[in-house]
Amino acid sequence: MPQKHPSIPRSYEEIVRKTVPNLDSSWRPSEEQVRDAYAGKHVLTREEEVLLHRVNEVLLDTPGIDMCGLEIEVDDTRVVLRGHCANPAAIQRVVRAVSSMEEVSAVVDQLVVNAEPR
Repeated sequence: MPQKHPSIPRSYEEIVRKTVPNLDSSWRPSEEQVRDAYAGKHVLTREEEVLLHRVNEVLLDTPGIDMCGLEIEVDDTRVVLRGHCANPAAIQRVVRAVSSMEEVSAVVDQLVVNAEPR
């Protein structure tokens, strides 16, 4: 009868014991966390929350910008702009206002002209 290789695990439990460093520390995400993850929701750090707030303030203070058609996403110091604007000049104002902020390293412009919100 052929001998079994000693390093090949014989059961699922043996695999778990060899691969999971601390069995008691494992956790499962809540149903809401799972839904958010599938939806692509990004949980903001405190710094990202502050930057998002600052971007909103700057855009609200900039004349000629309608915030109701904009969606702003912050990832570290990168800002993604989505949504619709009335005309190309409005898009340029939004991008210029956000790009001029010291805290922003990059602006991703995904804005469109005269498109209706979803």
